[in-house]
Amino acid sequence: MGITYNSEKKIFHLQAGNTSYIMQVLKEGYLAHLYWGRRIRNVNYEDLLVLTERCSFSANPNPENKALSLDTLPQEYPAYGDTDYRTPAYLIQLENGSTVTDLKYKNYRIIKGKQALEGLPSTYVEKDEEAETLEIELFDELIELRVVLSYTAYENHNVITRNVRFKNDGKSRLRILRALSMSIDFSNDNYDFMHLYGSWARERHIERRPLIKGNQSIESRRGSSSHNHNPFIALLSKDASEEQGDVYGFSLVYSGNFLAQAEVDQYSTTRVSIGINPFDFTWVLESSDSFQTPEAVMVYSNEGLGGMSRAYHKIYRTRLCRGQFRDKVRPVLVNNWEATYFNFNAEKIENIAKSGKELGIELFVLDDGWFGKRDNDNSSLGDWVADARKLPEGLEDLAKRVNNIGLKFGLWFEPEMISPDSDLYRAHPDWCIHVPNRRRSEGRNQLILDLTREDVCNYIIEAVSNILRTVPISYVKWDMNRNMTEIGSACLTAERQRETAHRYILGLYKILDNITKNFPNVLFESCSGGGGRFDPGMLYYMPQTWTSDDTDAVERLKIQYGTSIVYPLSTMGAHVSAVPNHQVHRNTSLKMRGDVAMSGNLGYELDLTKFTDEEKKAVRLQIEQYKELRELIQFGNLYRLMSPFEGNETAWIIVSEDKTEAFAAYFRVLSVPNGPISRVKLRGLDPYKMYDITDINKTYSGEQLMYAGISIPELQGDYQSITWKIRSID
Repeated sequence: MGITYNSEKKIFHLQAGNTSYIMQVLKEGYLAHLYWGRRIRNVNYEDLLVLTERCSFSANPNPENKALSLDTLPQEYPAYGDTDYRTPAYLIQLENGSTVTDLKYKNYRIIKGKQALEGLPSTYVEKDEEAETLEIELFDELIELRVVLSYTAYENHNVITRNVRFKNDGKSRLRILRALSMSIDFSNDNYDFMHLYGSWARERHIERRPLIKGNQSIESRRGSSSHNHNPFIALLSKDASEEQGDVYGFSLVYSGNFLAQAEVDQYSTTRVSIGINPFDFTWVLESSDSFQTPEAVMVYSNEGLGGMSRAYHKIYRTRLCRGQFRDKVRPVLVNNWEATYFNFNAEKIENIAKSGKELGIELFVLDDGWFGKRDNDNSSLGDWVADARKLPEGLEDLAKRVNNIGLKFGLWFEPEMISPDSDLYRAHPDWCIHVPNRRRSEGRNQLILDLTREDVCNYIIEAVSNILRTVPISYVKWDMNRNMTEIGSACLTAERQRETAHRYILGLYKILDNITKNFPNVLFESCSGGGGRFDPGMLYYMPQTWTSDDTDAVERLKIQYGTSIVYPLSTMGAHVSAVPNHQVHRNTSLKMRGDVAMSGNLGYELDLTKFTDEEKKAVRLQIEQYKELRELIQFGNLYRLMSPFEGNETAWIIVSEDKTEAFAAYFRVLSVPNGPISRVKLRGLDPYKMYDITDINKTYSGEQLMYAGISIPELQGDYQSITWKIRSID
């Protein structure tokens, strides 16, 4: 288990779950990558690295070894300019302007457990026996640059995490131009490249295409991980499906600008790397200074995409998310945003809360518009004081009124932003991200506070904490509704301006760490116009995220299905909203809206006081069913059965760890005239158990449900759904 070192051959062998990861230190001091994949217990290392002499266009760092060129050597952390022409993992500029470096192996250490990263979120262990960590120190003697590559192998997860720490041991100033969190070279290019792309209201759609020669990449330059691309990529073998084939996943625990790429070279080898985006990034490394990269979480699965996803789900749900809510079922909530937008008063809120209580809802969330003079999105961000016109008795009074009804009270904030029309901006116009003498571009009529500044961070901590100290709040929705432009800080020197975007994220993490630790009884949900910052970095501080501002049930099939490629259901906020839907103006059935939203953290976002008696009855039953199943839904194992990206039907099943119960859902978007009889083959059950499907009062073997499947009854009309509660009877 764990990590071993063969001192004779200078080989490191990491074993994580059912995987092996093998590296070797060559006699020239370079760290070569040998293997990553299914676990190998008895290894003949001689055959894992084959070098051959190439033409003169691949130069040799050692004239006596013509077979060695860094241009062809599979490496663990490559540089550019010292015989390797491929994409580097790092790039350092010296005071003389040159960028050539030559890191050589110096030493290593193996430690039990896993250490936290300074100032950055990361996965963790609760006991040292859960993992081992290997630190390999590389050193450039000329410039006295020390680089520590850190690998953690989890004992019971097919997970290896990587990060890098730079330390300037010399007397000269260095400039980091590129510092990715990991790099790995595959011996061939016989893979497909997968990533999750989208936009506001259309997040995390699945894109899969064959690798091609050259560079293929995704990135964010927006100051956040973004709606457009998620900080995740995967390589899939050509035969990989949901349940079979090799899949290699790469996920970055970071919330800012990132780059993830795969480069295929002239010899059909593939270099994969991920980390902070080097675009518009520089970090000045003074003598004795250090720089820490974010963590990359790598998963290998020989059980297809489903196996990779379930590995990510388990590690992120249990060893990334933290706090008392990590293992607790999440409350059913109602949010007033689409019910009222900015137009509400205390009486309206109280009436919605009363209606929610009658239906079985547990939490009321007051969204945007409660502070300053916020009648629209033109003003008041930064002025976190209740609007006396809407709430004449104050926020505390409203919260207590909601509590007296029998619901907990939650509140929306957008603490990272500032409105030009605000008391805060009039007092501190220099507190926003900006460049001198340049236009301050607005998005949603707002600017971004400069979180590189300690005084700004302290203001946000105190402003939010003051509300949380004085008002009985059980839940916070932490929003962020624009991306960075004119990126600069009034407090940074000229040579450090390109550090602004990363320093902003470090400031954000400092704020979140302070507030979440000081208010452990508050359930925090992150949001960025929905899913614009749905990333592992935010999940470290807030165990769930508002998945998308698009609440249409049809669109949510793709959004939630795509999100589940990496993220567990317990992290997904999913709401039932009114029809016609406010984003796409589609009319879907209340049943389908409820069935889609139940595959996540269920909530409602509409005016409950306008429900008919029939709708009240239906919603009451939805909530009763969800409460009965939510522990299974939020913490069970997800198996995707039918993809909304491939046809008119979608299906998935969530199975308990012991395989004694399951919840399956099937969705059909459009009616098909005189269509075929559909069947769904379930997955994840015990083939030797007998299962009772309570909804149809029938009993089947696990074998039959998985191998023959279950037939879909005739459905009338568009936007139809069926769910099944499945329990073993032996």
